Amino acid sequence: MPIDSESPVAGRMTAVVHRDGERDEVAVEEPLEIRVDGAALTVTMRTPGHDEELALGFLYGERLIDRPHEAGLTEDLAANVVDVHGPLLRDPGERRFYTTSSCGVCGKGSLEEVAVHAPALPAGPRVARALLAALPDGLRQPAFGRTGGMHATGLFSAAGEALLVREDVGRHNAMDKVIGRALLDRRLPLHDHVLCVSGRLSFELVQKAAVAGAPILVGVGAPTSLAVALAADRGMTLAGFARGGRVNVYSGEERVVSG
Repeated sequence: MPIDSESPVAGRMTAVVHRDGERDEVAVEEPLEIRVDGAALTVTMRTPGHDEELALGFLYGERLIDRPHEAGLTEDLAANVVDVHGPLLRDPGERRFYTTSSCGVCGKGSLEEVAVHAPALPAGPRVARALLAALPDGLRQPAFGRTGGMHATGLFSAAGEALLVREDVGRHNAMDKVIGRALLDRRLPLHDHVLCVSGRLSFELVQKAAVAGAPILVGVGAPTSLAVALAADRGMTLAGFARGGRVNVYSGEERVVSG
């Protein structure tokens, strides 16, 4: 299957600014309001592109939907509003979310609110350590190459084939876009797949991967203590520092074979 990494609004992902008297290209960061049946639910700072996927991935990660829903950009605020057709699985009540491009759980009142209510992950595939170490090479990042200011999440087969890559100024947004696309393509749960992220492994990314049913999550950077604890609790293989042909495995070592 060919890799899917192009944005339908690629021209909006980067902007030209001036520094030291010269033109420079930077990542675009703009607010996106997510509405459900016209009612505002959350605002996130993101890089434009694949906004419907972002909205659906976010709602899936919050356990507010469990199947594809119709979603589309509105004309409000220069297409910075996406409206999702309900109904939701549950009423979020008075809880509303505000997320920045760097933190997917900012604004939530307590750890209990972001506890993962997802079943323990299945055995999943067994993969070679060398394959995990090489996954970041498959993260095609054209916008990062132009700006140096993007994160990426990639969905891979158990054989290491890159199936889907999304970029965004926010690491959690890139993950939501991949999960939203996977939801639309009816790939969820991701029991036979591997997720790879371009940066560090935070609690929020492990949470989203666990809800999506991914048994293996790989990052170029380091994990946090809470990410390791959550991965171990959910039975996820968590691997970090995937670079230079090497990788560290922090949990779920039983899925990793030598070679």
